[in-house]
Amino acid sequence: MSKLIAVVDDEPDIVELITHHLKKEGFRTKDFYDGESLLNFVKITLPELIILDLMLPGIDGLEICRILKRNEKTSFIPVVMLTAKGTETDIVVGLELGADDYIVKPFSPRELVARVKTVLRRAEPKKEKTKSIKLDDLLIDLTRYEARVNNKKIDLTTTEFKILVLLAERPGWVLTRNQILKDLWEDEKIVLDRTIDVHIKNLREKLGEVGKLIKTIRGIGYKIEE
Repeated sequence: MSKLIAVVDDEPDIVELITHHLKKEGFRTKDFYDGESLLNFVKITLPELIILDLMLPGIDGLEICRILKRNEKTSFIPVVMLTAKGTETDIVVGLELGADDYIVKPFSPRELVARVKTVLRRAEPKKEKTKSIKLDDLLIDLTRYEARVNNKKIDLTTTEFKILVLLAERPGWVLTRNQILKDLWEDEKIVLDRTIDVHIKNLREKLGEVGKLIKTIRGIGYKIEE
């Protein structure tokens, strides 16, 4: 059976546009125009992915995302946020709440479908733990804790290597500075988010030409992408 995508937006034209293109790609869709209807729906049926507008009547998209991610039954469902331009703060908050990706309005339907497919692929369970990661000319050996570019070993600090692995294990994912800080230093308040910028700068320099794989998402964080 084709995968079910829940589409939540209070603008019928947007919902119709999204569902039309998703159905063309073989997905099933369920439409919602407010967050409460979605929350009632997932009590009975679990979609494979939720496309969630942030500006909704009643309960807004961020609160919906928070509720979904706190519930053990729904926490695993990937969420793609829809947001208006100039809402960087909402994007950061959404990603930190557990959203998997975001699309800025106005958007290209083709890009949205591509993002949906990418997020669904990332959500698929891995059959076995990867021992190495290959991106372009970069090879990350997780057993030897080594990074090589064109088979030449790159001398990285432990922190630089951990950040590289964190990004490379989630190609295409946008990780906020706070997410990286939390993953590497947990609750050590002394570590500032500026620290991540310094490590990324050094990492790019050491990787040389391959360093361009690490993309800066202005005002939010970083991702690695071929």
